[in-house]
Amino acid sequence: MNEQQLPVWADPSVSPADLDPQGVSRRQLLRRAGLFGAAFALGPAAVPAAASEQRYGGDDPHLAYLVGDHHVHSVYSHDAKYTFHQITQGAAKYGLDWMVFNEHSNFGHARYGAKLEHEEILTARARNPRQLIFQGLEWYIPGAEHCTIFAAPGPHEVDLLTRFELAYDGKLLGYTAGGPTDPDTPRNEAHAVKAIQWLAEQRRTGYVDDVLVFANHPSRLGIDSPHEMRNWRDAAPEIMIGMEGAPGAQGGGIPGWVGSGQQRGEYTNKPSANSWPGYPENAYVLYGGFDWMTATVGGMWDAMLAEGKLFTITTNSDVHRVVFDTWKNGDWAPGQNFDNTGHIPDPVNTDTEQPGGDFWPGQFSRTHVGVTRYGYRAVMSGLRAGRVWLDHGHLLDGLDVRLKRTHDAGRGVTLGGRLRVRKGDRLSLDVTVTTASRPNSQGILPELAHVDVIRGAVRGPATDRDTWRAPDTKVVRTTDVLGRKGTYTLRIPVTAGDESFYVRLRGSDGNRNGTGYLGASVDPHGPIPHEPGNGDPWADTWFYSNPIFVDVAGA
Repeated sequence: MNEQQLPVWADPSVSPADLDPQGVSRRQLLRRAGLFGAAFALGPAAVPAAASEQRYGGDDPHLAYLVGDHHVHSVYSHDAKYTFHQITQGAAKYGLDWMVFNEHSNFGHARYGAKLEHEEILTARARNPRQLIFQGLEWYIPGAEHCTIFAAPGPHEVDLLTRFELAYDGKLLGYTAGGPTDPDTPRNEAHAVKAIQWLAEQRRTGYVDDVLVFANHPSRLGIDSPHEMRNWRDAAPEIMIGMEGAPGAQGGGIPGWVGSGQQRGEYTNKPSANSWPGYPENAYVLYGGFDWMTATVGGMWDAMLAEGKLFTITTNSDVHRVVFDTWKNGDWAPGQNFDNTGHIPDPVNTDTEQPGGDFWPGQFSRTHVGVTRYGYRAVMSGLRAGRVWLDHGHLLDGLDVRLKRTHDAGRGVTLGGRLRVRKGDRLSLDVTVTTASRPNSQGILPELAHVDVIRGAVRGPATDRDTWRAPDTKVVRTTDVLGRKGTYTLRIPVTAGDESFYVRLRGSDGNRNGTGYLGASVDPHGPIPHEPGNGDPWADTWFYSNPIFVDVAGA
């Protein structure tokens, strides 16, 4: 497949009967947007903008879900391997609709690489407008971990990134954990907040149409403290909208394969002098492939949601080196290095499998974003609105979630939304599941075993900004769906109590479960860590959804 060719669902020559249900919905979206068949040649200019916000407490529209990945690296990152073309080919093969090239910050990247990559991105956008390619940056947060930053396409997207990189990147400034300066000083934390506020100002003034920020692998080193995460979010909640619920590098734990420390996600660390001391040692591993902050019912993610503020989770590839791949890095020409070129040499194919723990974008980890239009701004608006669910291993073809009063007409409120009710109102949580209809790249036809409903009280801003607990959040219902095929809807009753709350969903193939991190009364059969070297990601797949908030009148 080259960059001019299309995934099957976007190819008019492929019969609808040969598509899975998710492909059908995306094809319908293309047709509505005027980007299908002969009109497809019109390119990005034919894409209408999405509505910027969903209505509060009302009915949400029909959605199609676009699959994406906001954490992708190429030869324009100093520690990666693949060409831009190889990445776009791999993403197209696995059905990705949108992705972000968020290359690592580096002086060579700021001076040369960002502009060189932008030229490739512009060419790819023109050749295949069906594949939405954002340019971004992996920001080294002063005194903390990493973030993905990306802007909407426009005349200043590269300039925004390079100006930001030189002024605010912790690695370039020497403000990173383990660097030459103290990583935990108030100066570093203040500089990170100032950086996010600067990005927000560029959006407010119209210098760029839009910009978004996600925290990457938040528990990997334990240096993203709870108060820092809250400070980043509160600095500009319209652009700092979430975190990786599950990191990339999921192939590291494949049995018999020497990957990334024999653990999924490169989560191979222990508490260090730079870590926030309130995190327990077993927060540094993944649970069912998901970060401890997300996988722990009643944990850090829930503690943020319990404030009544949306904080979106994602999953992605973080692709650097794909498992079982035979390409190796090329050799530098005399006198050349990353600092004076902005990119590493193109890789060279061999006959020998090379070390690596990653998958291609869309091969294993997928972030699904609900949109009503097709285009860049539609994806960013869907992310901001929180219309997001995730899966690993292509566990599901589709998921649609609606919450409404039991006797109300209409579709109800969907993921990321808010519903206003009265105490005692009876609600219906309608969960429409479309099961996997084709084997994944491992040859497995995934099967969903259960759907969990997680409910948490909304109590407002946390008094202690370093708390990572939401003690009133727990699994309130589990539905066994093993053996069910096709598309079906679970209608789950929910009653509004005395206080506002949220509900979110989770489910798995049922292959690896155990008592959740905070005990059986909170989570009786949650995700658990794998033993080093025995973490086959294809045999332990989960889906997670964003929450829906319920505001109870008078609460």
